[in-house]
Amino acid sequence: MRFLIQRVNNAAVSIDHITVGEIKQGFCVFVGVSNSDTRQIADKMIQKLVNLRIFSDENGKTNLNLSSVNGELLIISQFTLYADCKHGNRPSFLNAGKPEPSEQLYQYIIEKCREYVPKVQHGEFGADMQVSIVNDGPFTVWLDSEVL
Repeated sequence: MRFLIQRVNNAAVSIDHITVGEIKQGFCVFVGVSNSDTRQIADKMIQKLVNLRIFSDENGKTNLNLSSVNGELLIISQFTLYADCKHGNRPSFLNAGKPEPSEQLYQYIIEKCREYVPKVQHGEFGADMQVSIVNDGPFTVWLDSEVL
């Protein structure tokens, strides 16, 4: 499982020019799922996500997590996080999870995050989405369950 986390001042996702999710300060999280991922792996990733201390404290040090700043989450499914570009110039997505189990894990991640964060918005699994982000910093973190 892979999370690409961007600390944002605000972010929104739309489908067919209709906004389906938007947040103010918080994280925009792009989620990639592989075939070997499980709920246990998702739980580990979620714990790391919600406790990640990348917001600045009063001294400008990155010591604060989402709850410390009343942060919000925007969660977007993105199978392309499993792109394999080793051969040629056209990425392969064979390492990305199959749609049905991946969507189930994506929905699980959204629901589980709601246990920790009051405002969790999301995109639509498999949809063609447009994501608008005002990245704060910019500050981007890559979490990969293979190296946690």
